[in-house]
Amino acid sequence: MMQKEQHFYNIEKFISSSLKSHQVLHINLSSDKKIDDDNNNIVTHNYIIRLNEFLRIFKEICGKTKNKSTKIDDEGASVLSSALAKCTNLANLTLNLEQNQIGDKGTSDLSSGLAKCTNLSNLALHLYQNKIGAAGASSLGSDLGKCSNLSNLTLNLSKNKIDAVGASGLGSGLAQCSSLSNLTLNLSQNQIGDEGTSGLGSGLAKCTNLSSLTLDLQQNEFICLGL
Repeated sequence: MMQKEQHFYNIEKFISSSLKSHQVLHINLSSDKKIDDDNNNIVTHNYIIRLNEFLRIFKEICGKTKNKSTKIDDEGASVLSSALAKCTNLANLTLNLEQNQIGDKGTSDLSSGLAKCTNLSNLALHLYQNKIGAAGASSLGSDLGKCSNLSNLTLNLSKNKIDAVGASGLGSGLAQCSSLSNLTLNLSQNQIGDEGTSGLGSGLAKCTNLSSLTLDLQQNEFICLGL
């Protein structure tokens, strides 16, 4: 039976929807999302939650009426995580949170919500240009490792603040993804260095079912060791 794709254009409708019924879901909260006006098509993989609507609902939920930031921070990520955690039948998720202000706590909360999506098999998570450090990267790896059905993973962590400890922690967590067969991992423009690359590689080497790996480590600092 074909899984039904769900279309949501604001966070209020998403939160008030039947969360447990979602199987295929795409959410775009990038601060640089683009909409194609031709035939009202969405450029970035179908579903967009408008940022201004998200912030309005977020302020109502959290009472942050003085916060005028146009970007999603840790608290915003936590609100989103709470809703995603209820999508227990979710199998396919594309989540774009690029160019926001999500740090370690927000990343940890977000990954904790994803870990509750036990049926998740395909995940594309875009966190390019946020404020994620070692703790956030490690938590993300650990929680994704709990998604036992995850087979296809695209993870963009480019241009964050991830160091050697974070890269190693991420690798250790992903090593627990026993069903992972396809991985695209972008860690460019971080500070993982030789030690972090070696730790990451050691973790990924334990992904025994991995058949396809695309790894981007550009603009990190290497000497002669590592992957």
